[in-house]
Amino acid sequence: MMTAAKSLKSIHHPLASTEEQLKIIDERLKLPAFDERFKQTGEAELRATGIEIFQINVGKLCNQVCKHCHVDAGPDRREIMTRETLEQCLEALAKTNIPKVDITGGAPEMNPHFRWFVGEVKKLNRHVMVRSNLTILLANGFTDLPEFFAQHGVEVISSLPHYTPSVTDKQRGEDVFSRSIEAIKRLNALGYGKEGSGLIFNLVYNPVGAFLPPNQSSLEKDYKRELLKHHGVVFNRLYTITNMPISRFLDYLLVSGNYESYMTKLVSLFNPAAAKGVMCRNTLSIGWDGYLYDCDFNQMLDLKVGYGAPIHIKDFDEEKLNTRKIVTRQHCYGCTAGAGSSCGGATA
Repeated sequence: MMTAAKSLKSIHHPLASTEEQLKIIDERLKLPAFDERFKQTGEAELRATGIEIFQINVGKLCNQVCKHCHVDAGPDRREIMTRETLEQCLEALAKTNIPKVDITGGAPEMNPHFRWFVGEVKKLNRHVMVRSNLTILLANGFTDLPEFFAQHGVEVISSLPHYTPSVTDKQRGEDVFSRSIEAIKRLNALGYGKEGSGLIFNLVYNPVGAFLPPNQSSLEKDYKRELLKHHGVVFNRLYTITNMPISRFLDYLLVSGNYESYMTKLVSLFNPAAAKGVMCRNTLSIGWDGYLYDCDFNQMLDLKVGYGAPIHIKDFDEEKLNTRKIVTRQHCYGCTAGAGSSCGGATA
């Protein structure tokens, strides 16, 4: 497999999309088509069941460069959602009763219109979730964000690869663990993660290698015990998310020669129960440029919604999007293996 990985890397260039890379590899492996495997659930095709989560990627700019990042975010990215597109999102949202708005990035807080947008969403009486990398809360110009979050009742969701410094720093960068703990302490001081406060703070676990996450409930207990014992910090829930074979993690799989074994593992562990609960069924993903996707992962592969559904937020049509057929590819096995995976953790 290393030979195949090297040959693929040799043809990869800045103009080649991740989808093109996946096509080449999947033709080599001849994996069973995801759509065919999905029929094991008893449903003929994967369709949305209504939009409950309005997930918006407001830009790929980030103060970190994480090895597992499927967004390929970083300090050099310039893709930022404009005020005009954010206003189109608000217009679409106002026409619906969609209860949750999930704001992602990059570091979403680095969008210059972030605070204004959160305020406008709260005026529509929707629950706001922000996926923060924690360290941004310590950066100049952002140190008052914990108070801003608390004032607006924002749910904070943050990645912390492990409860030990070495594992976290290996994946996310030097001293990220210690800075993350400092940020969590600031959130805890405001009531985040504490029972009865109404301020929700959840953590996310991504594996650091080519393997699936452990049992979510058991790992949550480990995180809570170790983080409280050694650092005195608390949180509400832990979400385990499988690394998708795309972007930087795909590069890792190819270079390390793990792509074939990882994909084979995902396919062999296909779980019909997990497949029934995949997040694309109740989530609509909006890209930084306003284009619509079935999920955040499809967004990174530029796989826009299809089968006649409107593809841009300016043309939003809830009726057509509510029951749309989902666009799938082989990476979808990542959400259906074992206990399943979604932006809200395990699905089965």
